[in-house]
Amino acid sequence: MTATALIAERPPRSRRPLAAPALVEVEEPGTGRRVGAVPDATASDCAAALGAAHRAFPAWAATPPRQRARVLRRAADRLLDDAERVALALALESGKPLAEARDEVAFAADYLEWSAAEALRISGRVDEHPDGGCDPARGVGPALAAGCTPVLRASDAAPLSALALAEALAASGLPDGCLSVVVSSDPAATDPLLADPRLRKLTFTGSARVGAHLLRLSAGRALRVTAELGGNAPALVFADADLDAAADAVAAAKCRNGGQACTAVNRIYVERPVAGRFATLLAQRMAALRPGHCTDPGADIGPMISAGAVARLARLVDDALARGARALLPGGPLPGPGHFFAPVVLTGVPAAARVMREEIFGPVAPVAAFDSEPEAIALANGTDAGLAAYVMTADRARAVRVAGALEAGMVGVNTGRVSCAAAPFGGVKGSGFGRSGGREGIDEYLETSYTAIAEA
Repeated sequence: MTATALIAERPPRSRRPLAAPALVEVEEPGTGRRVGAVPDATASDCAAALGAAHRAFPAWAATPPRQRARVLRRAADRLLDDAERVALALALESGKPLAEARDEVAFAADYLEWSAAEALRISGRVDEHPDGGCDPARGVGPALAAGCTPVLRASDAAPLSALALAEALAASGLPDGCLSVVVSSDPAATDPLLADPRLRKLTFTGSARVGAHLLRLSAGRALRVTAELGGNAPALVFADADLDAAADAVAAAKCRNGGQACTAVNRIYVERPVAGRFATLLAQRMAALRPGHCTDPGADIGPMISAGAVARLARLVDDALARGARALLPGGPLPGPGHFFAPVVLTGVPAAARVMREEIFGPVAPVAAFDSEPEAIALANGTDAGLAAYVMTADRARAVRVAGALEAGMVGVNTGRVSCAAAPFGGVKGSGFGRSGGREGIDEYLETSYTAIAEA
């Protein structure tokens, strides 16, 4: 392991600290207090991590798949055994309620378990795929299962959970150099790695702006890339839907992790005859969410990641109101300490409002009406993003028809959750390309090689 950190003020069992001239302080967004620190990696530290990965690769790639799978399964078990400590670290660095953090840890373990099973299924193929082609564990698990040796650049705002994952893998028998974790306050610290011939694959989750920068750097080498660049997920609620169940599903998809999720519902389109009733039900669900500290057992929604995020949400709401929207649930910024924002439900939101065009990344729910199925599909597809979408209807034929027409990599029907370790996760259009999870996830880290042998 090539990095250490303070996790809930306790250092992990790292084998070799990463030399760094300074520390990145980790702040709890719910209180602003310091909850840990990690070494601030320089560009040379990142290059050293790539070197360690390059040296470890031949042996790890040659390790039998069953042995690689055992490491991943042991790491999954270790995460679950230590779930409370890891969940606390995740909750403290991100602000999300502890119950939600526990779910995230279990989800990470699921990805490791799935990747372990997939490691045993790596083989040659003579068939054609009938289709034609969410977090550190989602990328690290498949990469290790495929025999790759990744360098993980963790978020400098929330690095503790990534380091906890690395610690679990190291303690489960992952050899030195097979996973390196770097954290840096320098946005360009890992840029030189993209020009290094030892790097064969880039997996990135983040903003479209940063993604575009990395893609430009990768183009010179035709580097293989998987990119998840965020979303602008629509939810379509038809008049025949069970409105109570639909309100539950949309509220869950809107407010999971405080709305700070790439799969979060962004725009809500409701068939006009039930638009008012649905908006009222949604406002009731979101009004019942109690903001609070991550360790407060009664908290339903945590803080935003920063003061800047709170200010941006306020500007989005102000813009919608100025354009004629109505605040059915006013909400808004809450007094400190912490970066809290109470949920907001807006109705009658015009298409030109920023909340209908930009990824919100917070608990603001804009609702607009539609009059026909084709109009709903056109509104949903009227964005460059295409990660997730949600459809609420009791008509199975409509569900299949609409889901097939939506330009999204993932569609949830009558559910507010689309992520699953066994399913391919990823988007289309401006939301990126490539998949994690499922069989497709491990394929992202494998190369297809064809050999033709003539009879001697």
